[in-house]
Amino acid sequence: MQQTFILEKFMGLSSFLIVLLALVLFPPFSLSSPRSSLSEGSSLSVERPTDVLISANGVFSAGFYPVGDNAYTFAIWFTKPLPDGNGTLVWLANRDQPVNGKLSKLSLLKDGNLVLTDAGRSVFWATNTISSSSVQLLLHDTGNLILRTSNGTVLWQSFDSPTDTLLPGQPLTRRTQLISSRSRSNYSSGVYKLFFDDDNVLRLVFDGPETSSIYWPDPWLSADEAGRSKYNDTRIAAFDDSGHFLSSDHLEFRAADFGTGPRRRLVLDFDGNFRLYSFEEQTGDWVVSWQANSKACRIHGACGLNGMCRYDAGSGRKCLCLPGFRMKDPTDWSHGCEAETELSCNHNEFTFIKLSNADFFGYNIHILKNYTLERCMETCLNSCDCKGFHHRFNASSGVYDCNPKWTLRNGHWSLSLPGDLYVKAPKTASSSDEKALEKFKLDCLGTANKQLDRIYRRRHESRLLTSLIWFACAVGCIEIVTVFLVWWFLHRTTSPDFSEAMGGGYLPAATGFRRFTYDELKQATRGFSEEVGRGGSGVVYKGLLCDGRVAAIKRLNETNRGEVDFQAEISTIGRLNHMNLIESWGYCIQGKHKLLVYEYMENGSLAENLNNKTLDWDRRFQIALGTAKGLAYIHEECLEWVLHCDIKPQNILLDSNYQPKVADFGLSKLLNRGGGGGNNSDFSKIRGTRGYMAPEWIFNLPITSKVDVYSYGVVMLQMATGKSPTDVVLDINGHAGEMGQRTLIKWIREKVNTSVTMESWIEEIVDPVINGKYDAQEMQILITVALKCVEEDKDARPTMTQVLEMFQHHESN
Repeated sequence: MQQTFILEKFMGLSSFLIVLLALVLFPPFSLSSPRSSLSEGSSLSVERPTDVLISANGVFSAGFYPVGDNAYTFAIWFTKPLPDGNGTLVWLANRDQPVNGKLSKLSLLKDGNLVLTDAGRSVFWATNTISSSSVQLLLHDTGNLILRTSNGTVLWQSFDSPTDTLLPGQPLTRRTQLISSRSRSNYSSGVYKLFFDDDNVLRLVFDGPETSSIYWPDPWLSADEAGRSKYNDTRIAAFDDSGHFLSSDHLEFRAADFGTGPRRRLVLDFDGNFRLYSFEEQTGDWVVSWQANSKACRIHGACGLNGMCRYDAGSGRKCLCLPGFRMKDPTDWSHGCEAETELSCNHNEFTFIKLSNADFFGYNIHILKNYTLERCMETCLNSCDCKGFHHRFNASSGVYDCNPKWTLRNGHWSLSLPGDLYVKAPKTASSSDEKALEKFKLDCLGTANKQLDRIYRRRHESRLLTSLIWFACAVGCIEIVTVFLVWWFLHRTTSPDFSEAMGGGYLPAATGFRRFTYDELKQATRGFSEEVGRGGSGVVYKGLLCDGRVAAIKRLNETNRGEVDFQAEISTIGRLNHMNLIESWGYCIQGKHKLLVYEYMENGSLAENLNNKTLDWDRRFQIALGTAKGLAYIHEECLEWVLHCDIKPQNILLDSNYQPKVADFGLSKLLNRGGGGGNNSDFSKIRGTRGYMAPEWIFNLPITSKVDVYSYGVVMLQMATGKSPTDVVLDINGHAGEMGQRTLIKWIREKVNTSVTMESWIEEIVDPVINGKYDAQEMQILITVALKCVEEDKDARPTMTQVLEMFQHHESN
């Protein structure tokens, strides 16, 4: 009886403690319910963490945000924190004058003014508004902080005074501008601005401590050449929830993941690039879905005066001083580098240091035509103001150009830059400076190495087991070692756990795809019965997933090369997101089985449709444009540089609307794994498909993105003429012979150069399947661009971004 009484008492006490704990952890709604507005006469205090306004939809918060030690700014941010715990700021009231963490508050006065004060009641920021009626401060679902009267009149809103960010529906006008932050952790005003200039054109400007300059769009282009219009003086730009941006100067773009759903923000980042971000729910982080400048080092002021910039997809933009110079301000690269010793006009005190694939641009536009290296060097020696010169071969004129440098700003190193830079430096400059420059050279393919390294390190984790085996050998347990090795070998080839050790722990984190089992995919393809394609690394089958989606399922060959190809594709396409790239839905790695799951393309490949009359000229031209967009993205717009290495009609797939999507990245990782630049032994191995490969593969030259440009050009010529680069044709003498890609190119060049009129050569080379129904000007621009892409000299070929600009320039005209 007594035990029963004690038990009842204990249970009653436990119930009381549970209720008490619930009240502490989950207080009543009335005590902690979030609010989205602030009434007049009220205030928000920096000392009360709960003094935060939260929009009705819970997406945005407004309150005091820490920006340093005992330093706060009143700001608006996305309520959901990032994986690192930080918030994503979208607006700051007092970015350049933070208040302290004691007694500072934001007050809505009864006269209608919203003021931010510190402990001494000094006003750090105010809206300077007046109202005779009652007012309210409201945080809207759009992220707009609105000060309005009781009858709905807006007195002030944060959308009218942006800092570095635009939100969907927030306009940029003639009265507003975006100003970047100083750095990733310093939110004060930086050196980059976005605004409408006096010509009504939206521009990015570097406004540094010593100079200012326009860098986007390219300052040497007119508004028309840049695809802009200066005749609309409304000066307004905005974007919507789907990621569609439109400006009064005719600037227009769409997010790579265009469509409603993701949260978005448009930011002028601290590095000077203008980027559109989309929130990825799976990772809980922001991803770039568009950016204004795909070449980070072409942004002015990146490394300041006498500084050299390079871009590495793994670590971002990096700076280094030229030999004989040191960093002026160790905390800020925008101040550049200063000479360790002043150069005099005495030629004997300095020398020239050669930097290949480097240049300084934007400030030295004087070009000396037909100058030898010796003559160019002598010209610079004879001028005390000459800091160096750039010497390159001009393919269009057939001679060498000399570009003297009077100021060394906007230094840039990239494998795609032709010619050599020669910089004056004191003879006392240490050899370590030059060695640093050698180490500074960019391996544009090294990004993917990091991904694969993580996979291979899993094997290194088994070294403890190896050590134990050797220990057993040392004490004479030969039998145990033998049995264990046999078991380990069998376990490696059959156990799903080993597959997880190879890919399961790493690949989901890197991609976010769904992981399928082999049985699921076998059932989806009905035992791999319907083959729809075949490539060098595997076979593609059509399948129906359990959620009703039709998929293309690629089953890699059971070889070591297939395993490498699988790792190549999963780590490459997992980080790519563009409307003209094939979308991947998942993968399977289970024992010896390795499969990839893609979206299914209803109209197959370009190769299957070239002889089809449904592929009319309009569709062919759009395929050319869309493919160029996809390649430009993987070469220069995505955060990692990727080479495809096997562009051909079979790898350009067409959806239900005949929109192209570049597919099959099986060979791209093989290049990325080289990691040693153009001289890596992997690059000497020919990759790609006969007829579409650039001369660099044949002659063992350094491999760059220009190999994809060459292949693209061949595909475009094939699409226009209907002739495969491996067709059998009759030569001039009437003898039969196989047409290689250079013969196809030569044949088209001869037709273009020897015909009297444009119409005549077009009629001779155009695909007869088109049946004369084509746009002559579009045909001309396509052939002209394609012939530039297939130049023997890779330096004479355009980049894919330049190809896209040529197409877009034609469309705008």
